[in-house]
Amino acid sequence: MSTTEKLPRDLYEAKLYELQVQLVQMVDWVKRTGARVAIVFEGRDAAGKGGVIKRINEFVSPRVVRTVALPVPSDREQTEWYFQRYIAHLPAGGEVVLFDRSWYNRAGVEKVLGFCTEDEHRRFLRQCPTFERMLVDDGIVLLKYWFSVSEKEQAKRFESRIDDPLKQWKLSSTDLYSRSRWVDYSRAKDEMFKHTDIPEARWHVVESDIKRNARINCIAHLLKSIPFEHEEQPRVKLPKVQKDGGYERPPEDLYAYVPDVAGRLIEQAKASS
Repeated sequence: MSTTEKLPRDLYEAKLYELQVQLVQMVDWVKRTGARVAIVFEGRDAAGKGGVIKRINEFVSPRVVRTVALPVPSDREQTEWYFQRYIAHLPAGGEVVLFDRSWYNRAGVEKVLGFCTEDEHRRFLRQCPTFERMLVDDGIVLLKYWFSVSEKEQAKRFESRIDDPLKQWKLSSTDLYSRSRWVDYSRAKDEMFKHTDIPEARWHVVESDIKRNARINCIAHLLKSIPFEHEEQPRVKLPKVQKDGGYERPPEDLYAYVPDVAGRLIEQAKASS
């Protein structure tokens, strides 16, 4: 693990803004050129994948960039070729797809928790490199990130979720059970890297014990890995507003307005000060 210090907030926010501007430019390039970009985010539970995906999505067009986080496979999907349901979510021209976990579920959680057989696991490790080479050969930009978190930091993040009503949904029984199988997950990850860290689609490890640093490092690498070119947009000039032509707004009492909770909060704050 890196011993780099935590980025101060002002440096972090300034650099994040710079990178997010570039993300907007990259997404514009994807839309203009019809490029196809697939980005895989993997790692242990609470490793920080969601935080990076959130910052990537914050200002880009949801019509171009979409996140795929698939649920447990249905009965029908369990009878399909393993990669089949993921193929349906691959990017078309002019799209960026962020896989919040991906086909690598089979090499991790399914392997460790016994959700697949040994034969299915071996078949995955054999087929995955071929599958990914086909994607790259067809012109898809494929990036794979592994978020590496220490056992100590993961425990700290799990603890913070227990009493936080905004984060309790992130703690599933599978997440908690995974901690008891820490070493098994480590072995599964090592075997996965051995078979799937291929020249055409390398694994890029993001050290994620420090969230701010991980976000900056990952997004900066992502932008350098996509050969986009920024095209200056013509400056927009707002048109003049149409003349009212005698239009009169209907009486306000015709509409059902939401209660002014914000106003009451202001009044309460003034009364208590």
